Order: sequence, then C-alpha cells, then structure tokens
Amino acid sequence: MDFRMHARRTIPLAALLVVASTRAQPPGRSDPSFSQPSLAPGVDYVVPAEADVKATLDRVRDYFVRSTQYRIIDTRTGQPVTDLSRPIQTAALDSRGGQFNDWDYPMGVVLAGMLLAAEVTGDSRYQDYALKNFDFVFDHLDYFRKQVAEFGQPSHGFSRLLNMRELDDCGAIGAALVKAYAKKPDPRYRATIDAIADHIAHKQMRMSDGTLARARPLPVSLWIDDAYMSIPFLAQMGRLTGDRTWFDDAARQVIQMSQRLQDPSTGLYRHSWYEGAEHPAFYWGRGAGWGLMAAAELLSVLPRDHPARDRVLEIFQRGARGAASVESGVGMWHQLLDKTDSYLETSASAMFTFAIARGVNRGWLSPVYAPVAQTGWQAVSKRVLPDGRIEGICVSTTAAYDSVYYYNRPTDLGAMQGYGPVLMAGAEVIVMLRSFDISRTLNTFHYRARKP
Repeated sequence: MDFRMHARRTIPLAALLVVASTRAQPPGRSDPSFSQPSLAPGVDYVVPAEADVKATLDRVRDYFVRSTQYRIIDTRTGQPVTDLSRPIQTAALDSRGGQFNDWDYPMGVVLAGMLLAAEVTGDSRYQDYALKNFDFVFDHLDYFRKQVAEFGQPSHGFSRLLNMRELDDCGAIGAALVKAYAKKPDPRYRATIDAIADHIAHKQMRMSDGTLARARPLPVSLWIDDAYMSIPFLAQMGRLTGDRTWFDDAARQVIQMSQRLQDPSTGLYRHSWYEGAEHPAFYWGRGAGWGLMAAAELLSVLPRDHPARDRVLEIFQRGARGAASVESGVGMWHQLLDKTDSYLETSASAMFTFAIARGVNRGWLSPVYAPVAQTGWQAVSKRVLPDGRIEGICVSTTAAYDSVYYYNRPTDLGAMQGYGPVLMAGAEVIVMLRSFDISRTLNTFHYRARKP
C-alpha cells in the first residue's frame, strides 16, 4: 500500500475538523453582527443608500451623454454632412460609438428609463437627454424621408420609423415618446404617436382573437418580447387620449398572451408559442422580464374600475411570485430561469427588480417582496462599471428551438437591451427606499409602509 495514501486515510477525524475550521471562508458582506460567512460572495446584503443608487444611475446617464453623437455623416468619407437641404445617398447617423440616438426599441426603454429617473430624482439632466434625443430624430426625419424618396432604398437613418413593419419598430420607443410628449407637447411628437397608434391598431399582424403576433419563425408565432413591444404603448395611449378602448386592447394582450405563454403553476413566461405546433418551452430570462414589466406598465395607468384590472393584477402577481422564487442566491436571475447552470444575466435581473419594486410601491404586492427587489438591485448595481457601461447583458436573441442556443448567447457591453431596465430598476428602488420603514431582525429585512 502507498504510505501517503495510508497516511491520508488515518488522519483523525478531530484533526480534519480543525483543518477545515481554519480554511479561509468567503467573507461575509453584511453588518458586523452577522457572523455567518456569506455563501453568496459579492452580494451586499444591506439596504442600499439612496445616494449610492443615484450615483449608479448617474454613471449610466453620463455614459450615454458622453457617447451620443448628434450628427449625420457621409459614410464614404466619415465627414459630417452639413448641408441638409439636399440629401445624399450615403448619408447616415453617426453611430460609430453605438446607436445611441437611433430609433429602436432598446433606446426606447433607455429613454423611458431616463424620464422615470428624472421624475424620481428631480435631476433634470435625465429628461434633458431624453428630449434631446427625440428632438434630434424629428429635426432630421424629413432629411431621411427625402433620401428614401430620391434614392428608393431603405434609409440609413431612422429606418424603423420610416418603414414601420413590426412591433419592434415602434411600440417600446413609442411608449417613451408618449411619456416625453407629456413633458414637451411637440406637435411632431404627436404626429408620430398617431402614426404608431394606427400601425398597431390596424396594420400589425394579429391572431383571430386579436392577440398581436409575428409571422416568424413560424407563420403564427407569439413572442413574450412583444408584450413590452405593444402593451406599454397601448396603455400610454389610453392615458393620453382618455379612450378606454386602448386600455381594453392592452388588457386583452396581457390576458391572451399569458394564456399561451405563462406557466400557470410557476408563473414564469416561456419565450415563444407557435400556433398548431407542439414544442418545448424555454423560460428565457429577458423574455419573462419583458412580460412582467409590460403588466406593471399597464397596471400603473389602468383605471381602477376597469373590468379587466383584477385579471391583469392576478397575472402580474403570479409572474412576480414565480420570478421571486427563482432569484439566485447572489441576487441575480439566470439566462434560462429554470436552469441554474445557465449564466446569471443582467437585463432580466434588472427587469424583475423594477417590476417587483413597482409592485411593492404601488400596493400590488405585499412588502414581503421588497427584499427581493432590494437584493436584485444590489446585485445588478455591481455590474455597472465605473464608466457607466453594464456587464452581463445578453445580446439580441431570437425565439429558438433548443436550450443550447440560449446557453450560448454571448453577453456584450454594447447590448443596449439592459441599460433602460437598469435605469428603471434603480429609480423604482429609490421610490421603495423612500416609501417604507425598514427594520432588520435575524439578518433579514422587514418593510413597513410609512404613515402619511
């Protein structure tokens, strides 16, 4: 027998216990009274300070302010186009640092997040950025319309706005535009709002029961992404116009999409559903986040006496309960929510943090959910770099047929889908911190609403 093997086998148990007790343990990240070592290193299990939340949001805002190029360039030369009286074929937005002022859905969520952050913090610099971006669009829209008319090709500038074909082209950024219109009633904003409303109400593909749908990847497909690409805009149109038919349609979308996409037992949203095709379910994190955020956006403006409000609230509560139950031990959510070996993803984590915090703040959820949002924010904030960029955001993702696809979607600092949700999450967490008295017992947190 090998002597070394024999020696290892005959070490007394007491000695082993001594060795184990002296090994380095991951440091606790709580207050000094909590002596149990943290099993979730990297998580600050404390109540965040409002000033720290605001500082994190400021870094994200400053990154956008610093990075956005408000100019048109000639793509052949890279030089600015200064004569806007006559379009040239090669003119385009200067997006070399990223599409920060383009017309697309990720920027729509960013601009909505900026407006919310301005409302919550009182810092007008967030709103200034949002309005400057929208004004840049409308200051140059006619130039690109002329470019399309003259050269007969899809425009290099604001192509999704000039050639609206699907919900990605209009819904999320349209909802942000309605919110911006409430701050600045520019008639150019309203004309585009009405064009989007016409597209969604009359031109967008729908199923026979009125559910908004896509023709890809199968002829009749539902993506939970489209909940956020449509419902917030429909809800904001109801608020803007006072016409309850917009609320009716928004509630119908929540209910009918959830009938097909929300698991009734877990509350989690599958990414996609295809008419006439049996297929596996994949609970993609960001997709489920879109669904829960969309319901929260509707409940925020849906009249209390609307006949579908209780149904929408039930769906939201089921989704929040499901999300809370799969939050990881480090405060994040997984790329595939039910697959704990898939990576921890930032955009989904921010979305759930926002939706749950808003639910607590508005009384749709019990305050027992508040620590879920608290820990979610603490984890998400760690992914905001000193320069305001955000790590761990999954890139654009289609509806796929296998888990391997979702596991292998990369993350990228330039993936814009997570930046808006981080702004929204931080703003709503600030509201939560202001709204509750927070006590601590046995190292857990108790939120109680402050008396008026």
